Amino acid sequence: MSYDVVVIGAGPGGYVCAIKAAQLGLKTALIEKRDTYGGTCVNVGCIPSKALLHATEMLLEAEHSFDALGIEISKPKVNLKKLMAHRVNTVEQNTKGLVFLMKKNKIDTFQGTGQVLAAGKVSVTGEDGKAQEIETKNIVIATGSDIAGIPGVDVAFDEKVIVSSTGALEFDKVPGHLVVVGGGVIGLELGSVWARLGSRVTVVEYLDTILGGMDGEVAKQFQRILAKQGMDFKLSAKVTGVKKTGKGASVTFEPVKGGDAETIEADAVLVATGRKPYTDGLGLENAGVELDERGRVKVDGHLKTNVPGIYAIGDVVVGPMLAHKAEEEGVAVAEMLAGQAGHVNYDVIPGVVYTSPEVASVGKTEEELKKAGVDYKAGKFPFTANGRARAMLQTEGFVKVLADKATDRVLGVHIVGFGAGEMIHEAAVLMEFGGSSEDLARTCHAHPTMSEAVKEAALATFSKPIHM
Repeated sequence: MSYDVVVIGAGPGGYVCAIKAAQLGLKTALIEKRDTYGGTCVNVGCIPSKALLHATEMLLEAEHSFDALGIEISKPKVNLKKLMAHRVNTVEQNTKGLVFLMKKNKIDTFQGTGQVLAAGKVSVTGEDGKAQEIETKNIVIATGSDIAGIPGVDVAFDEKVIVSSTGALEFDKVPGHLVVVGGGVIGLELGSVWARLGSRVTVVEYLDTILGGMDGEVAKQFQRILAKQGMDFKLSAKVTGVKKTGKGASVTFEPVKGGDAETIEADAVLVATGRKPYTDGLGLENAGVELDERGRVKVDGHLKTNVPGIYAIGDVVVGPMLAHKAEEEGVAVAEMLAGQAGHVNYDVIPGVVYTSPEVASVGKTEEELKKAGVDYKAGKFPFTANGRARAMLQTEGFVKVLADKATDRVLGVHIVGFGAGEMIHEAAVLMEFGGSSEDLARTCHAHPTMSEAVKEAALATFSKPIHM
């Protein structure tokens, strides 16, 4: 059987690409080695972690906010087994939904390991070891990423004591002391889950800031907020060893700029130092597909590899390893294969840290603008001055808007605060249309809402805020 397009990998990029291709009339097949669709995101990443984050945020509210709101309850108790059942159920609902979408869009699916034999030829090897060949006009590589480990350090993951993000979703008891290696999004999200459930959490980070790459002012205030919640931070610390011990595990690190090494004993260690593109066993070398120095599939501005008819999207190519970035690339490739003008605007891809409070960002940071020599202006507005935030006891954080000094075009927006991940999208829409801070500030916002802080920050950028 021959296809117009075969997609290898059913993560957010792959399954979205397949759906869009089928919607555009292309005969489409999807290959996935897991028993379920959705890739890392749906099965062991974005979705299950958000289930735990939401549940523990509710616990935090009950423990610290209810009394101030006049709601009197006995001390809440955590049933970890039920909490984990909620996570499992959430994942199952999403994966079953994807099965429905494959059938609805008449996409042929193959379970097994996909391999690129050459342009126009793919093989699928099932669990029984038997392989079958598929002919196709186009191939889309959407195999995602895998845990990266710690550079230069041998880490023996057992997913019980020394865990990756996958194991950190499945602890059968709350660790007394959890050490998180890596102060990025994954480490902070999962660290905050277990901190709310009672763990003492220590974050060890190589850089001198958490959330490397995000706006510096945002990162500093966010670290102070997390420290108030009980999380401890060891920054500018190079991890040199992670080992199991009789009672748990130990993490050894030394100052990046030199100094004596230090060892921390823990009940469990989460290694969250990033991810690497997954290309193992794909046969890319034999097919002549080029990789870059970091093991990513090399693509041009249209997501084409050097081999005609072979494309790549998502975590396996350059760019932020975000599910929604992969989805946009999947849609773009499908549109191009159907003869349309697919496009991804990489300058307007929001990023969110789903902690409490959330952190959200789109566009350039102040550090990036300074480095590029861009003359810009900044406007800020704190949630302490927002009426809805006060009513909800959610006054931590602020909104920052960055705009070009000459044209007033918005170049970046950064938010720390309750619901930041939902508020960031009006900034993304504005930036897609090349809007200015004045455009945003003169757009009527409903009162009272948290989003009024976005309007006020925009006012502060080109004029003066009203409520501060």
